[in-house]
Amino acid sequence: MKDKTQKNRKSNKPRIGITIGDYNGIGPEVIVKVLQDKRITNICTPIVYGSGKILTKYKRILSIEDFTYHQYNNNSYIHDQKINVVNCWTEVQELDPGKVTQEAGKCAYLSISRASEDLKSELIDAVVTAPINKANIQSEDFKHAGHTEYYQENFASGRDTLMTLCSGDLRVGVVTGHIPIKDVAASITKEAVSSKLNVMIESLKKDFGIIKPKVAVMGLNPHAGEDGLLGDEEINVISPVIKEFKKRGNLVFGPFPADGFFGTMSFKNYDGVLCMYHDQGLIPFKLHSFESGVNYTAGLDIVRTSPDHGTAYNIAGRGIADETSFREALMQAVDIVKVRSGEIENQIRPNARQLLQDRKDQIKNQKMVLDGNAGGEEEFDLSELEAGERKEAQVTQQQKMLENKAKNQGGGKFQHKQKREHWKPRKNGNFNKGEHRPQNERDKPQQNKND
Repeated sequence: MKDKTQKNRKSNKPRIGITIGDYNGIGPEVIVKVLQDKRITNICTPIVYGSGKILTKYKRILSIEDFTYHQYNNNSYIHDQKINVVNCWTEVQELDPGKVTQEAGKCAYLSISRASEDLKSELIDAVVTAPINKANIQSEDFKHAGHTEYYQENFASGRDTLMTLCSGDLRVGVVTGHIPIKDVAASITKEAVSSKLNVMIESLKKDFGIIKPKVAVMGLNPHAGEDGLLGDEEINVISPVIKEFKKRGNLVFGPFPADGFFGTMSFKNYDGVLCMYHDQGLIPFKLHSFESGVNYTAGLDIVRTSPDHGTAYNIAGRGIADETSFREALMQAVDIVKVRSGEIENQIRPNARQLLQDRKDQIKNQKMVLDGNAGGEEEFDLSELEAGERKEAQVTQQQKMLENKAKNQGGGKFQHKQKREHWKPRKNGNFNKGEHRPQNERDKPQQNKND
């Protein structure tokens, strides 16, 4: 933390910036709903970048009485025990919930820009971005496919980043993001897969505190190419990358057929899942965690999270938007800031403790293998990795048997019912969401390109 900002701090709580997004979408609504809970300020100091007048108007529309805030500007101070609001524009803006307007797009950019300035000066420790509309925000100042690309250009120091969807222990990243599906295959190169896989592994260590992460890599083609019958990217591109990472001692497995992998809940055995393209990862993720998912941009110098839904114009201003994903995004930002600062100790999956100990024992007994030209290099004993591959091959074979059995019995598609869990209390002073409304009383937000 820079001295000039540290001197103004009266608390060691993380300062979390919140950009307001498109104010005609559900962004302001979920922000107000989450921040009205006074316990939020016990774990972090929220700073909303947008407009106090906009938030006040939504407070009245939603009939929320408990939302109050402290106005912050360059001549005042950040109140560590209250919600802070930074006015990013002075013009009076008329609300028109559910409508796409150029004014809302312009203000969304002004919010992002001002928060970025405070990220660079370290006035805030992280940012949570409310949904934007990728069309009306475009201007001479913002020429990006979305938030992810904007933050990569401004906060990655020339490094690669990874769009990662998180929900509890499920973390899904994608090699290719916002590009046309016709361009995906050509974009799946050894360099691209290797770069994204490296970002995922490093992020699992640095941001989530997992000492020895275990990662599953999906194939590109149906049935992971079926040994080259349905495509050769798995043989020529993906598998060689996986083997190279294993030689360096990483716990990386695959490539797996994505449909069976997610359908049999095999992701529960891994710390991260790397998919090849946008919908391959996001469709199963949102089916599993639509209301609680978080979009995290791994590989940045700063911490940036967002809810995994879009502007949802169809329900904007009606007071029925579910704020769970935004709350989880805020909590995820707090957790990552604490992990990066060392406040939260490193963690590891309980079922991986023995695997890690075995690995340490093997490394102690390893020998240097001489290379005739370069001197020598480490050779890792990969017996536990090979055992893991055999186990995963058994799982793949079992899932194929189940699928074939279902087809032969005329049962149609192979289905796996998943029990939906209610929102549970979090540790470290986090709070309950409260009672859930019955499913038939909730309207689902539309999928509006927020990732």
